[in-house]
Amino acid sequence: MRKISVFNHVTVDGFFAGPNGEIDWFKVIKKDDEYDKLTHEAAKSGSTLMFGHTTYEMMKSYWPTPEAIKNDPRMADVMNNSPKIVFSRTMKRAEEGPNWKNITLLHEIDRGEIRKLKETRDITILGSGSIVQQLASAGLIDEYQLSILPIVLGAGKSLFKDVRTMNLNRVTARTFQNGIVLLTYRPA
Repeated sequence: MRKISVFNHVTVDGFFAGPNGEIDWFKVIKKDDEYDKLTHEAAKSGSTLMFGHTTYEMMKSYWPTPEAIKNDPRMADVMNNSPKIVFSRTMKRAEEGPNWKNITLLHEIDRGEIRKLKETRDITILGSGSIVQQLASAGLIDEYQLSILPIVLGAGKSLFKDVRTMNLNRVTARTFQNGIVLLTYRPA
């Protein structure tokens, strides 16, 4: 069986987005070559990317653009060409383009279907707090990689809102010069 992991940026006070879903706070983080290297290496894993509708639309609006391809060609290649699963109750279809490929649209989270997907591929959830919450509560997430950013919002969308209580074991903890702490946990 393969694994489902979460890779998410979270504020010190536990938010993955501001009160209205904004992530502009993420842009204040200083560049760190070591952290960039780590995220680029992780992106090469060949994992299928999983998104909720909102995160999917945000990723689709940036990564296929000439700006993204110019600014970060390696990450753009991964984001644009990796297999993607998007959950949306409202999208009728997920259109591919020359720089945005390999999309599967699912309208609901079905535990059996998720388990079948997990038999054949590793899956990484990016952003997508509601997907993280639903899969965590269903016991389907095998690993949490949380990049704790050195910022306090005071209000926002909690990554683990309404998630059932679970014990986690810390696998790794790594610090970076820009103040980010990357914590990796697995369910106990």
